[in-house]
Amino acid sequence: MKIRVFGGGAIGGHLAMRLHKAGADVSIIARGPHLEAIQTKGLTVHAVDGEHHARLHASSDPAQLGPQDAVFVTVKAPALPAVAAGIGPLLKADTPVAFVMNGIPWWYCSGLGGPLEGRSLPRIDPEDRLRKALGPGRAIGGVVYSASAVIEPGVVEVEQPKSRFILGEPDNTLSDRVKTLAGLITAGGVSGEATPAIRTEIWNKLISNLAGGTLAVLSGFAPKTIYTEPAAEQASLRMMQEAAAIAVALGADPTTDHGRRINGHKGMDHKPSILQDLELGRPMEVDGMFDAPLALAHLAGVEAPTLELLVALCKLRARSAGLYG
Repeated sequence: MKIRVFGGGAIGGHLAMRLHKAGADVSIIARGPHLEAIQTKGLTVHAVDGEHHARLHASSDPAQLGPQDAVFVTVKAPALPAVAAGIGPLLKADTPVAFVMNGIPWWYCSGLGGPLEGRSLPRIDPEDRLRKALGPGRAIGGVVYSASAVIEPGVVEVEQPKSRFILGEPDNTLSDRVKTLAGLITAGGVSGEATPAIRTEIWNKLISNLAGGTLAVLSGFAPKTIYTEPAAEQASLRMMQEAAAIAVALGADPTTDHGRRINGHKGMDHKPSILQDLELGRPMEVDGMFDAPLALAHLAGVEAPTLELLVALCKLRARSAGLYG
């Protein structure tokens, strides 16, 4: 099975390695020194189950290997316009494209049903470029739990003790293509899960990302330090409650055990990816992770005052760094 991973950073590199170990013919779209290192030395992934190394084809040109049997998109939201511009040569008539990303995905309202069915999210997909490039029926949703980082060009370190990749169809069916791709990931040595409720899984992660990400951007600290402040813990709880209310209003059913979420993060030294981007001067995922959930809250008529305030402050912080807007 020919699979192209569009975005060969920490998550994409780890995913590519797992697909390769499962026997797929995997190639990576990457850029810069990371791309050069993969081309010359191969890709190395350090994880809890050992060190993995492979010589995978890597390129900055999506057209180089032609049509694929499946594509995984693992870039961050600011890079989606480039994906829309370059993905065409990778697609056969039936090539699925799995978007394994943080935040609200561009396809969120497709298959949602109700008054928001088919609604565009222009801050995530300007001018519907992805929708037009892919056409109907290709998109698969994805959620990943795999705290990791590129520690040097060509080398990915996975800090998550148990990585999980969750895939699901926007129309909530449990399709053969989703089960096949999830099975490949499992065969590669980590948890690949197929779900008929991908939006619930998106919100289960996003609830934590909204609370932890905003506080991390504003403080500059990882959760372990943030949650030493009781006021920060209370603010986090309020944001989680508001985010869960948005999810429920849109038909999702996330877990509401927010105390467990917070307790699980109190020992976490890993900085959220959006804070890493701020510190490294990379474009920040403000729209997908922070702005889009609030846009959906407005459409659903849900009030979220704590989120409104902290997201607004994060936007100011990101703009002051020249990394947003």
